[in-house]
Amino acid sequence: MIFNIVFCLAVGLPRLQAQQFYVSETLKRAIDVAIAEDKELANHHLEVEKLALAHKSVLNKYVPTLSSVATYGYFNNTLGLDIPAMALPIISVPLFAGEQQFKNKGNLFFGGVTAKMALFTGGQITNGAKAVAAKKQGVMYLASPKKDSVIRDVIYSFDQVRLLCQAEKLVNESELRLNKEKERVEKAIANGLAIPYDRDKIKLAVLELASKKIELEGKRKVLYQKLNMLTHYSPAQIDSVIYQLEPIVLLEPLTTTNRAEIKALENFKTAYQFLLKKEKGSFLPVVGAFGSYSYASVFDAKTSFTGPISQHNYSMKLNSATLHPNLFAGVALKWDIFSGFERKHKIDETKINIQQIENKLADAKEKVQLQLQNNNVQYETLLRQIDIAVQREKIAQNNLLIAQKQYSTGLINVTERLTVETDIYQVSLTKINSIVEQRKLALETISATGNLQNSIQVK
Repeated sequence: MIFNIVFCLAVGLPRLQAQQFYVSETLKRAIDVAIAEDKELANHHLEVEKLALAHKSVLNKYVPTLSSVATYGYFNNTLGLDIPAMALPIISVPLFAGEQQFKNKGNLFFGGVTAKMALFTGGQITNGAKAVAAKKQGVMYLASPKKDSVIRDVIYSFDQVRLLCQAEKLVNESELRLNKEKERVEKAIANGLAIPYDRDKIKLAVLELASKKIELEGKRKVLYQKLNMLTHYSPAQIDSVIYQLEPIVLLEPLTTTNRAEIKALENFKTAYQFLLKKEKGSFLPVVGAFGSYSYASVFDAKTSFTGPISQHNYSMKLNSATLHPNLFAGVALKWDIFSGFERKHKIDETKINIQQIENKLADAKEKVQLQLQNNNVQYETLLRQIDIAVQREKIAQNNLLIAQKQYSTGLINVTERLTVETDIYQVSLTKINSIVEQRKLALETISATGNLQNSIQVK
């Protein structure tokens, strides 16, 4: 793969002010694409949508329900009727002696509409909805650390691209200088002023540079694959992301008051507090209203029985018997006065959950503060290392100029000349790498305050 140096900008050292730091428009666009393409974030947003639906579902329990029913049936049964016997006056003939059998069959139809509505639930619906809403808000806050992670990953990956660009530039500059030295040595050998050993030492150094190029090419391929996974960018799109690599300097006092994880835990605690109120509301009665409108009819029915005196069999037919309209409305109260200890156990469990959240909240506040302090110490260390690296690079560049002149006049040998060439490469690369690592740690430090997303500004 032929490296594209056109998009590799020179690395300077002007320092940016934070909490606000600037990125190029192309880098900001890549960050936005990575956030939009992240599947973990997409699933997180879907989880928030599920909680929003759950919140609506709880509140919908206040919405009246309307149901209808229609039933048709055929019946065929025997009715046994046993009533105290009585005698007819004068003739003293007993009536209804023993059990009388009535054989019935026919058709039955019933249809109706019923409406129900909750009037009072002891606050269970209201507090349940508030608990779900608080949990949803907490889950929404947890999306922020995930976004921060994507932002840091994208910026650090593109910083690595900038590092590879600078490394390739250093290799090419060194290769150019060595090729000139090689030409000069070959002319000197032809004139008897140098020996082949000097030329071979320079050839060996050039081959080492070629090996570094191959190594850089392999790293670039892996890095481009990672960026493609993050942003779905093609190599050409990755090359189009251009910006200047600069240290990020934090000047404002840093605090953890805006950490999303703390806010999430606080909302989870609120959710459990509402859940506790909901469980306590289960001790109160539930009141509801209802109303119905129905139609009932028995039709094409027959019954047969034996007469009490004549003992003859009689058969009667019913064309229809209809109950319509049948209106019914009222209020119902249900009160579970004692249902074992299930409700008490749920209340105790919720109280334990609140205590656990409080412990997690206290622990998280201590840990995020410690994380911020640790990041800040490392950040300051890297900032001082950059200052040292800049001074070392200036010295190495001056040494290179002196070594070139001394070697051309024969004051130093080829080994000393190549040592200076190696030094300028390593020192310059160390400076660029220090800037990349400092930027990474600066972003982690800003992220530890919970302000990373709000700190990004486009130039």
